[in-house]
Amino acid sequence: MFDNFQFFDAHFFEMLFLICFALSWPTAVYKSWKAKTAKGKSVMFTAIALLGYVFGIISKFVDSSLSYTVVFYFINGLMVATDLVLTLRNMRLDAQRDALEGKA
Repeated sequence: MFDNFQFFDAHFFEMLFLICFALSWPTAVYKSWKAKTAKGKSVMFTAIALLGYVFGIISKFVDSSLSYTVVFYFINGLMVATDLVLTLRNMRLDAQRDALEGKA
């Protein structure tokens, strides 16, 4: 299983790349949860980021290069999807507040 394993191979650096991105997503999710507003958030950016992670996962299967890095793609994808859902929720909350204030 680990016969050809090299610690500093391409998968290792790909994992570090994904971990760096993964460190920012919990902050975004927390802010979306606490803010209860979508002001300043971009649904398009978040959706494109999610799509990028989906493509990264697909590439692992298409290229038959399935490795431990796919776990990090899934973790990041789940965090981005969570942030996207929260942003959509916050957009709904913004619309409700605007309607109550007569800004519709």
